[in-house]
Amino acid sequence: VQLVECGGGLVQAGDSLRLSCAASGRTFSNNGVGWFRQAPGKGREFVAGVSWSGANTMYPDSVKGRFTASRDRAKNLVYLQMSSLKPEDTAVYYCAASRTPYSSANSSQYNYWGQGTQVTVSS
Repeated sequence: VQLVECGGGLVQAGDSLRLSCAASGRTFSNNGVGWFRQAPGKGREFVAGVSWSGANTMYPDSVKGRFTASRDRAKNLVYLQMSSLKPEDTAVYYCAASRTPYSSANSSQYNYWGQGTQVTVSS
């Protein structure tokens, strides 16, 4: 399966942005999906996950209450709604399909990755 993220861009602190992740090749509606980010000079960081059904989500404390992961199984799309963005949220954001129906903060659980989309938050 191929994953493609879109929706990144340059925004100001406090703004909102919604990223989308589309799958092609085959459906990923039975897989958990995770969102990760990587800032320059830093490691890849888990920021959100959603289960196959969309009923279960998970977030680290750094984004909890600001980021929301969701999915539209009929459209084979997964979203990451980001609000109250901060300059420290600046990074390349990736979506990834899990080997299981659930998401995880462990990147090794994911076997398909998108190419990433840049999010830049100015102060």
